[in-house]
Amino acid sequence: MERKKEMDFSVELQSKKDLKSLNLTNGTADSVLFEGSIGELVHATFKEGLILEVIGKNGTLRVDLQETEISKPTEKTSEALSHD
Repeated sequence: MERKKEMDFSVELQSKKDLKSLNLTNGTADSVLFEGSIGELVHATFKEGLILEVIGKNGTLRVDLQETEISKPTEKTSEALSHD
């Protein structure tokens, strides 16, 4: 089965107080930014190898990301990320 190119995500918070900001016009007309906290990490795992699920005390983050799509950073990528 061919993998779709778009990756979906969902964020479920137990309370509105855990949503820190929601900006529907983040600098450009099409940009959206939302930030919050799922709280202290309870568990992180891959569901059926297809969805990364990060469960916190205050909510859950799910990302359509296969386990095989994650790679450990090499020295080169670590250096590039530290310069951003």
